[in-house]
Amino acid sequence: MRQPGCRNEGKGPPILIVEDDRNIAALVQTYLEAEGFATAVAHDGRDGLALARKQTPLLVVLDLMLPTIDGWEVCREIRKISDVPILMLTAREEETDRIVGFSLGADDYVVKPFSPRELVERVKAILRRTGAAAPAHRDADAGEALRRGGLMLDDERHKVTCDGEEVPLTPTEFKLLQALMQRPGKVFSRSELLGRLYPHGEAVIDRVIDVHIGKLRHKIESDPSDPHYIVTVHGIGYRFAELDES
Repeated sequence: MRQPGCRNEGKGPPILIVEDDRNIAALVQTYLEAEGFATAVAHDGRDGLALARKQTPLLVVLDLMLPTIDGWEVCREIRKISDVPILMLTAREEETDRIVGFSLGADDYVVKPFSPRELVERVKAILRRTGAAAPAHRDADAGEALRRGGLMLDDERHKVTCDGEEVPLTPTEFKLLQALMQRPGKVFSRSELLGRLYPHGEAVIDRVIDVHIGKLRHKIESDPSDPHYIVTVHGIGYRFAELDES
């Protein structure tokens, strides 16, 4: 079993995500890392508390309904040792829960289901209020293009070229390709990719991703039936080929 830990080391202190629903944790992690944050993930309260003590996180995204130790107790214990900002996640909307959370030292409170994009903006707002360090922007935001093999994606100009030739993409295809190119080798489930394309929870079946991938392959692959860039991981989803595969 994979041990909890930090990803994107070298980008500063991580944002610690303590969430037992692995799909939600992966979605939040994907959105935060796309904005330049390092992340660490734990799937129960005990591991979350251990990471909070070990890694001095920049901020904690903390689910309340956790196994081993619930989020209330994790928050209480963290507050004994740190003033790190805490954003609580919960499926319950009762006002009393919010009041208790704030009384324990939470900085904000988000009710499930939520937009991952809104959550990222709340994280940024908390960091601005608390004066915590912000991450460096991802390459495309800094005006630098993503280059993978013969593909180049320029977010600032909203332009994609393949072997020097411009490729016309729809906004949806552009966002999908960007998500894959930012994390070569990472396997994205269809639900993760849907979360990137439809962040407000629109009701869309996951097979829509297959349709978009098919159209994207016809535009960037020399042989869409034997793709060079976007690789199918059967039973799971898709990944962008790593550099040594390009």
